[in-house]
Amino acid sequence: MLSTVEMSRLTMAGSSDNLDEALRLCANLGNVHIKPYSGSTDGISVGTPHPDADDVSTLLAKVRSVNSVLRCSNKEGPMSSKKVKDAISGKFPAKVDSITEVIAKKSDAEAEISKLTERVAILTTIAPLNLPVELMTEIASVDVYLGETSKASKATQVFGELSSRVEMHVAENVIAVACQGKDAAEVQMALGELGAKSIQIPSGKGKPSKLLEQASKDIDILEKTVADCDSEMQTWSQSNGRMLMAVQEHLERESEILTGHTLCATSAHAFALEAWLPTSEADKARSVFSKVSSHLTIEAFVDDHHGHGHDDEHGHETEYPPIEYDTLAATRHASLLTNLVGRPKYGTIDPTSIIAFTFPIFYGLILGDAGYGLVIMLLALFLKSKIGHDPVGATASRILMNMGIATFIVGVLTAEAFGFVIEKWDAFVWLYEPMYSGTKYALQDTVFIEWFGLSHTYLPFHRAGGALQDYILLSIYVGCAHLLVGFIIGFINVFKAHGIVPAFFEKGSWLMILIGGSGHILRFITDSSYDTFEGSMWSYTVIAGVVCLIIGLAVYEGFGWLGGLIMGPIETFGLLANTLSYLRIMAVGVAGVKIAEIGNEMGFHGMADSISSGDYIFAIALFFLWIGVQVFALALGLLSPSIHAIRLHFVEWMGKFHDGSGEEFKPLGGRSLHVEGH
Repeated sequence: MLSTVEMSRLTMAGSSDNLDEALRLCANLGNVHIKPYSGSTDGISVGTPHPDADDVSTLLAKVRSVNSVLRCSNKEGPMSSKKVKDAISGKFPAKVDSITEVIAKKSDAEAEISKLTERVAILTTIAPLNLPVELMTEIASVDVYLGETSKASKATQVFGELSSRVEMHVAENVIAVACQGKDAAEVQMALGELGAKSIQIPSGKGKPSKLLEQASKDIDILEKTVADCDSEMQTWSQSNGRMLMAVQEHLERESEILTGHTLCATSAHAFALEAWLPTSEADKARSVFSKVSSHLTIEAFVDDHHGHGHDDEHGHETEYPPIEYDTLAATRHASLLTNLVGRPKYGTIDPTSIIAFTFPIFYGLILGDAGYGLVIMLLALFLKSKIGHDPVGATASRILMNMGIATFIVGVLTAEAFGFVIEKWDAFVWLYEPMYSGTKYALQDTVFIEWFGLSHTYLPFHRAGGALQDYILLSIYVGCAHLLVGFIIGFINVFKAHGIVPAFFEKGSWLMILIGGSGHILRFITDSSYDTFEGSMWSYTVIAGVVCLIIGLAVYEGFGWLGGLIMGPIETFGLLANTLSYLRIMAVGVAGVKIAEIGNEMGFHGMADSISSGDYIFAIALFFLWIGVQVFALALGLLSPSIHAIRLHFVEWMGKFHDGSGEEFKPLGGRSLHVEGH
């Protein structure tokens, strides 16, 4: 759950006659990630694609082009491989060609409409001149200029005596000037003085009004063509969309197999390839590949690199296997978030399962409104109904649903719904009276009050009211706990890679600083007799942690002693900034509460007062104001808490342990989604 799939290295060599079959067997297994060959040895080169690869690529390009326009979907599940192959060898390529022609026809029509629309705009502008177009374009001995200006009435004044040497027509805001070449410069200067915008003279013969009428008719014809094409494309998509998705997946798989030769080392008579596959599949792979290889080894990857600086000293880096997630099905959706900062390095702890829980919890702690939580859950269900057939869409809707659930739960605990405090509402008295009486004194005379200062932590938790101070403290405590988990994960990662001593100085030092610093500050807050620079086990732990950090930076991180002495104390204050960053849980949460609260005061309560006083028109205006504020608060609630919750994970937390350099595991032939029975 907290680690990735264990990988083994596969090395295979055999006769070049068996390469095609070997690659197909790799694809059939569905779990072989081939490493590209990049060596340079005499007599050995990168393989060349299979001769059939060009035909497959050509058809694949057509299918992808069609799918990029039609955006087909498959909500009915995978199709059999035999059915897909029969379609490809049958009439389906012709169907693809036919719809490609329709798409091209629509594209041409839209391009022509765009040109005609520009022509209509120009003709509409110059129509008031009522001059035949050929008169402005077919007389070679004169230059004709058209311009549009709001100062057309001043044209005679601006042109002055030049008017006697040119032919000028003015209608509304349009000026047409015909002149000899020697007067062209003066005409352009005069038009510039009028601020005239140049108009390109359209082609054609006849008056603009007649040409405008013809252009409008042409647009109508082309728009009908576009509508007919759209209808034909929609019908085709409904009839063939599922098959198109399956064919594209099949062709992509075939293309990878037929071009897989370029990943292998080949000679005149033999081939060799290196790959990764899950260790659990090693026995099966060994029995399958033994038939097409003369040499075959499958060895589990073992990272024997336990000394810091090992790579640098020997001039090479350890080649790690690609990363395949091994999370539970219930938490696999969170891999979408982990991928945003990169897959974990092989052999380190995978934070995906933890993020699956902590991200929605942080989001819920920030937004924390039962009403908004219900809306978000409904939005998640809507998205699932629309894009749930796509893996990314299903994952996104799952994450959104978890965010909504967490928001709803926190909203119930804080007695907030759409910015209203619902604790005293008659419909909820049955819930909150027992909740209040059962938790009001639950923490009395416990360490939560004496040590942690949580004197107002009971339910319902009024975070923007009497419990604001506790809300601040809880945000800090959540941050300390979150960072503590991050440093523990980092400690384990370094311990597994380099041993206990580097782990202690690199991550153990941070654990000492975090624990000691948290204890020191907590004592200062809750104990009035405790001084800022009080000597205690907490402060001594911080000092010891800083010393260990300096050693870790100097010896194990390569900073040197001078760098360690300088950076150690500086980075300690960076940890303080990381911890205080969790105050955004409180700050953004309270800001959201106040926005909704102000909207309710101005809109809802104002509307109620207006109705009571009989001012119904003003009440309607206030109703729309209230709805507008609620929509704004919800939109802000979807965006802002998401950003801050993600930041707390990616920057403050994962920065303490996550490498993010893992390569994605990509089996040859891809993963089957629309085709079964490969």
